[in-house]
Amino acid sequence: MAADPVAADPVAADPVAADPVALRTPCPPPITVVAMDLSMAASYKSGVNDAEDEMTTGLPLPAYLATRYADWLTTRFAAASGMYRQLADEGQHPRAMVISCCDSRVQATTFFGTDPGEFFIHRNIANLVPPYDPAGHHHGTPAAVEYAVCVLEVSHIIILGHSSCGGVNGCYQMCAGKSPELDSDTSFVGRWLDILRPAYQRVAGKGSADEQIAALEKEGIIMSMENLMGFPFVRDATEAGNLTIHGLWNDIGDGALLYFNGKTFAPVLAED
Repeated sequence: MAADPVAADPVAADPVAADPVALRTPCPPPITVVAMDLSMAASYKSGVNDAEDEMTTGLPLPAYLATRYADWLTTRFAAASGMYRQLADEGQHPRAMVISCCDSRVQATTFFGTDPGEFFIHRNIANLVPPYDPAGHHHGTPAAVEYAVCVLEVSHIIILGHSSCGGVNGCYQMCAGKSPELDSDTSFVGRWLDILRPAYQRVAGKGSADEQIAALEKEGIIMSMENLMGFPFVRDATEAGNLTIHGLWNDIGDGALLYFNGKTFAPVLAED
């Protein structure tokens, strides 16, 4: 499965940009979002001391965040208020979905200089896509993928991995028997990282520990791309030419961005 670099002209490369009403792949029934009354949610609380609850919830934002919001509101928002009004009135129509790690150092919108409304972004530990399994336990990422493909009709899905990934390192330590806390049945992180175990088997014993971890970062991206193709609506959309899948890896320290070309990871920007 080959993936091309992100096109320099996303409109020209977008398989549906010229025909926004192009026939799309049948998907599950439309999703209906139901708002939940907060007063009802409050009634679900049980066993929580009222005094303690008041101390830990309903607190104002930290001052530095409130200050930054005020700055954004009076500068960047004010300068682009027309764009935000259009987004509010017309809804979102992103061209691409990005499945990225939760790592605070990795920001796809910064790499590509995108405006609000351009990327539909889903984050999880180690930027993983679980195998297609409607009866399984991991529904958050599949739900986001389904919404992106079937409702938003994005033209591209990008798996964005990165260097020094704590989640990938945790999976390596767990699979190597060096992190028993992650093997615990009560570890949410460990059970999520089970998704990455097949990729660990591809790199186990090949080089030093650091080399295996670095290789696992990239194998995880490839595995997630493979898992994506197991979703019927993703596979059908790609076969119809309406969707492309891309795997990217970012070196946090030097800013390098590599893409999976079907065989290896190569620079997005051709070297001179």
